[in-house]
Amino acid sequence: MTEEEGRPAPRRVRIDHRQVRALAHPLRTRLVGALRVKGPATATALAELLDTNTGATSYHLRQLAEVGLVVEEPDRGTGRQRWWRAAHDVTSWENTDFDDDPDARAAVEWIQAEQVRLFIEHTERWFAVRDQWSPQWRDAFGMSDAFMTIPATRLTALQAELWQILERYRAEADPGEPGAEQVQIFLASFPLLLGAKR
Repeated sequence: MTEEEGRPAPRRVRIDHRQVRALAHPLRTRLVGALRVKGPATATALAELLDTNTGATSYHLRQLAEVGLVVEEPDRGTGRQRWWRAAHDVTSWENTDFDDDPDARAAVEWIQAEQVRLFIEHTERWFAVRDQWSPQWRDAFGMSDAFMTIPATRLTALQAELWQILERYRAEADPGEPGAEQVQIFLASFPLLLGAKR
């Protein structure tokens, strides 16, 4: 539990070789994301939400369950209806975790490329509807960037500190608060590749 709120701390996993290979699939990444955002659901509800078929959804949920990324909620099920939930709130890895496994490294590279693709898709959908949002929300949403010269150790510390701030805000969040909306915050850092490659 978090000390300030008395709420459970986010469930975390640093994914292993099997998990990263299982997660490197478009529908599987979307299933885990949907379960984290929307909460427990059946394969039928997830198929409807993600515009796919129930058979494929059930199959991929079982694949995710085999490696511990989703779990069944047997108390909710009735008859053949199975409910699933994400086993973790936060998935993490280090880029070097899979240097000894070319398949897992390729899976991580695919997952990261898919995250960028989804970010672009999400941004385009926002641009298409932003005029429907209030001025307050349009001002609250946005993107920015910063340039700095910094060693790897300090960049790691900076990202950890930013993550702590995001975690604090998430712990303090009240879904019932008037005017509250679900938002997605992306945190990324890349080298400024203007000159020769190191």
